[in-house]
Amino acid sequence: MWRRYVHALAGLLAGLCCGLAAAQTPAPHAASEQALKAVLLFKLPLFVYEPPLENAPSPSICHLGRSGLEDALAQLQRSVTDERTFSVRYLDDAAQAVDCDMVFIGNSERHRLGAILSQLHRRPQVTVSDIKGFAQSGGIVELLVRSEGTGIDIVINQRVARQRGVSFSAQLLRLARPPED
Repeated sequence: MWRRYVHALAGLLAGLCCGLAAAQTPAPHAASEQALKAVLLFKLPLFVYEPPLENAPSPSICHLGRSGLEDALAQLQRSVTDERTFSVRYLDDAAQAVDCDMVFIGNSERHRLGAILSQLHRRPQVTVSDIKGFAQSGGIVELLVRSEGTGIDIVINQRVARQRGVSFSAQLLRLARPPED
């Protein structure tokens, strides 16, 4: 079992490295950034211990609003080759996320973020977004594009995660950073 986590972590790191290399070229940068975020979103359940998503054969990933990740998620969903299956449900309202294990909140929902987080945090769901300041605003995982444009940082608000009954593997927590105060 430990070997599986090491391989998953190696895959996550390889994805990060590929994203770093791809981010060096200006034209495909946006596509590479979106593809890297999609990979991180699909790999994240491997590192969620509570609720126990790391062993779930098919974690429920939902996407609320619009983010620009839709094409990358669809392409990745078709190409996933490990033993786990992934499906992404697209939602128009947070009330539809009742049975979702993870909810990615798109940039289109930025103006309603507080209300959405209040509604989603009624149960142990992992909330993820690339909205700047998401983790600082009460979200759990923020995918933050580095200011120099050379990759993506994972920001985890462990305080909120603990309050919501969500815990992550130590491997992911070593890679992640806390939200800025």
